[in-house]
Amino acid sequence: MSLDTAGGAGAGTGGSYGEGGTLSDLFYPLYDRLFDDDGDFVSNVETKLAEARMSETVEIYLSRSLAVGVVVGLVLWLLGVFTGWFVFTVLLSDVPILLGLPVGESTAATLNAVKVPAFVLITGVVMGLIGFGLGFGSMVARPYMTAGERKREINVLLSDSVSFMYALSVGGLNQLEILEAMAKADDTYGEVAKEFQSIVLETEYFDTDYRTAVRNQALETPSDELSQFLTDMLSIINSGGDMEGFLQDQKEKQMRTSKQEQEMVLETLELFGEMFMTLSLFPLLLIIILVIMSMLGEAQDFLLMGTVYGLIPLIGAGFLVLVSTVVQDEVGDGYLEPEDADAAAENSAMFDLGVVNNYTGEYGLFDRVKSREGTYELMEIVKAPHHFFRDHPLAVLGLTLPISLVVLAYTALAGLAPTSWEGLKGNPILGTFFWLYVPLYVNFIPLTVFYEWNVRSRRAITDKLSDNLRKLSSANDTGMTLLESIQVVSDTSSGKLADEFETMYAKVNYGTSLKTTLVEFNNKYHIPRLARTMKLISKAQEASSQITQVLSTAAQASENQDDIERDRKSRTRMQTVIIIMTYMTLLGVMAILKVKFLDVMAGLAQQASGGGGSGGSFSGGVDVDQLNMLFFHAVTLQAIISGFIAGYMRDVSLMAGLKFAVVLPTFALVTFMFL
Repeated sequence: MSLDTAGGAGAGTGGSYGEGGTLSDLFYPLYDRLFDDDGDFVSNVETKLAEARMSETVEIYLSRSLAVGVVVGLVLWLLGVFTGWFVFTVLLSDVPILLGLPVGESTAATLNAVKVPAFVLITGVVMGLIGFGLGFGSMVARPYMTAGERKREINVLLSDSVSFMYALSVGGLNQLEILEAMAKADDTYGEVAKEFQSIVLETEYFDTDYRTAVRNQALETPSDELSQFLTDMLSIINSGGDMEGFLQDQKEKQMRTSKQEQEMVLETLELFGEMFMTLSLFPLLLIIILVIMSMLGEAQDFLLMGTVYGLIPLIGAGFLVLVSTVVQDEVGDGYLEPEDADAAAENSAMFDLGVVNNYTGEYGLFDRVKSREGTYELMEIVKAPHHFFRDHPLAVLGLTLPISLVVLAYTALAGLAPTSWEGLKGNPILGTFFWLYVPLYVNFIPLTVFYEWNVRSRRAITDKLSDNLRKLSSANDTGMTLLESIQVVSDTSSGKLADEFETMYAKVNYGTSLKTTLVEFNNKYHIPRLARTMKLISKAQEASSQITQVLSTAAQASENQDDIERDRKSRTRMQTVIIIMTYMTLLGVMAILKVKFLDVMAGLAQQASGGGGSGGSFSGGVDVDQLNMLFFHAVTLQAIISGFIAGYMRDVSLMAGLKFAVVLPTFALVTFMFL
């Protein structure tokens, strides 16, 4: 029995044995008939279930997968039968001729009699097989996808995790204590900590020595890097080697590995940037072809609509999904869990009232305190709403969305915005401005302002984090305690981080523990990389105030992150420029088409209709008003999509693209207003 099967039910992503148990039992004979327990397919699925920390056995999971496949297949089979019957009996009045082979009348009558039932049957069978493949395949793919996500997160966090273990080793912890401390750090190190939890649980509950537990986890982890690390650590444990020196070497190795992986990601992003440049021009070429076909009398209004309102958004959404599979975003929410229950309660969400929530309902006094606390926090928001929206940017949508709806309702009722398709075609600039640009500006501009303010306020902490950690290490190396080092750095440095150090020093002097102060400081900004640094320092200072090597390790890890971030910014800046320039090229081409083509075609149509010339037959299939609207909508949608893609590639955040999604459509609006 694997450890994940026995101990991962609480933390794993799969359901318990009872979930879908009836279907699993019902389809187990089918599983037993179709699959070999010792076959490669069953073995691979079992391995992925363990790597994904899903608690089901492979027999139960595959039996349930067969059940899902059969159910989905039956549903699509019924749908296919109905579709085939509807097509061949309702839509087609005559029995279709397939090959046209010369046959006798009796044979032809027989074929015609069985042709429609055969078509219906074949359609149902094909749809049923597709449904079974979708149902069974999606269930089988689930552990593979979950294991892949865990592998990615483990690889991202492994460098900082090794630095954390090295700091613990420097602090004097032995091998078992390092494993236990790493297992408890799941608030910071996520899936890496869960791998060490499996090691600790196996030693505690299965009477396994920790060497065997480490060996087992090295075989079950989805990350090859972590597997190699555990294997190398096991050799050090067995040989009685220097664990501190080993962890120091591994720390350097993992930092180099993280930089190499970042380089590969950036090279892939460069390829994606060139790919998007080609893909974004495809709808433009298709629109031109369809317009020419319309000029020749082959009107393709449906395809034009589908290209503008379907193909352009689909290409953008597909490209975003493609990029998201490559880029590595920050793992974790950045919050640390205080050991003290009251402090944990004060680790508040947006509208959490803090520790008083733990005592309400028992005594009327606490109910009154809760009411007063809620009133106080509400008044604080009213006094400084900009600070509240800075800390919670998305909350501004609760204010701007109703405003935009009121504005839209007023413009529609007042007759300012067209309320019909023909009215929108007659005045596409005005109609699109009210129905799209006004909500875009009302919602996105405040959200962009507060989001960028939030990013800059948090960046003010991380920009000087490495330098201040180096100063802390130097001060601590002179014999000062960590608290004294914090005071010295706050006095000799400037900026927001120095002010926070001064606040931490004052809190400790007024009776708050240093560990609690570090956690409160981290949770105020909740930056994942800051959380890993504060976790490392707070854990090390429990053993000693002389943690020069730990602070140096934290500074080195922070500098490594700064280098990666700086390299990513410089490399993705070019991709952002490419995306923006590609859009500007598309906008220019669309503007030229409107001026040199649509306006000229409209003039020719007017001349032909007035003079009775033959030009009308050439341009009569062109709806100039509709093409004007479609051109404008195409460049507007492309602007919004390109903005979000540029922001996501640059900062791995859709909200980072808000500023581009506001500016780029404005270029389209101004361009078409003055044409």
